[in-house]
Amino acid sequence: MIAGQEAGAVSLWITEAEVVRLMDMKGAIAALDRALALEAAGKAQNMVKTHVIWGGHHTLHAIGATFAGEGFVGTKTWAHANGAAPLLILFDSHNGSLKAIIEAFALGQLRTGGISGLATKYLAADGASDMALIGTGKQAMTQLAAVAAVRPLRRVRAFSRDGAARAEFVGRARKALGLNVEEASSVAHAVDGAAIVTLVTRATKPVLGSGMVAAGTHVNAVGAISPERAEFEPTLLSRCAAVVADSVPQVQNLSSEFMQYYGRDESKWRAVRPLSAVVAEGKGRPAGADLTLFKAMGMGISDLALGIEILRRAGEQRLGREFPHPQPAKLFA
Repeated sequence: MIAGQEAGAVSLWITEAEVVRLMDMKGAIAALDRALALEAAGKAQNMVKTHVIWGGHHTLHAIGATFAGEGFVGTKTWAHANGAAPLLILFDSHNGSLKAIIEAFALGQLRTGGISGLATKYLAADGASDMALIGTGKQAMTQLAAVAAVRPLRRVRAFSRDGAARAEFVGRARKALGLNVEEASSVAHAVDGAAIVTLVTRATKPVLGSGMVAAGTHVNAVGAISPERAEFEPTLLSRCAAVVADSVPQVQNLSSEFMQYYGRDESKWRAVRPLSAVVAEGKGRPAGADLTLFKAMGMGISDLALGIEILRRAGEQRLGREFPHPQPAKLFA
């Protein structure tokens, strides 16, 4: 028996449907806001993200974090092979016991959208109401919902290369979010006059040129999370008064856009700041900024922030399925 663990202790399994019932986008952004303040104070720490590839393009991932003062540590793991079934596993930081297993597909979408919403809250102009959404795939709806949660959007222009998929997305977004969403005929058309631009594509070559973006814009770059991908021209970074990332080490190791622009010069990399520092300062967009840019790579702190809050709410609402805590079996009598 694990030290500190009572006999008959149980753990909790929380399903996808329960996650959706327990957490919405505004709740996700609030949980992330609190978690990044903890990170800035040294009370939350990311585990180094790791993955392995097989079959040419299938991947196995592990990502995690510690919230020792909150009593939790944990990991999210998933295999991506023509589909995925991610699971977030929460452990007690004091005795290592298993607290919960949370089905984490919706959780992942909420934290990926939510972190962009949080960055937009701090970095976009106060009056920003015109948005461009580049990419209309699986992550697009939560990205749009996240920005709408922190800014009153007057108009959204959406573009993706697949015209049928784009039209279908626009119809769903209008119905699901009640927003004025229009189809754009190109990236340039979408970003023309937009004060917020979100890139959520699988592009392998830049689709957003530096000259396309109007002064005063905030850019969320979300799709290119591995070195073979790229969404914006690296020279765009030269226009940015604030360059912010959820995880600076992951950007240094995995973002081709950033690696191409900053190279190996450590003094140049000091311009890239963690979002946690921006949250801790609470100052928001620099006065007179031409552009600001947020780069999201995904990090364990974000997953655990939502998982801990979902577990708390599940306890309050008596949701989730209890199962016996794992017990070691004797190999030898």
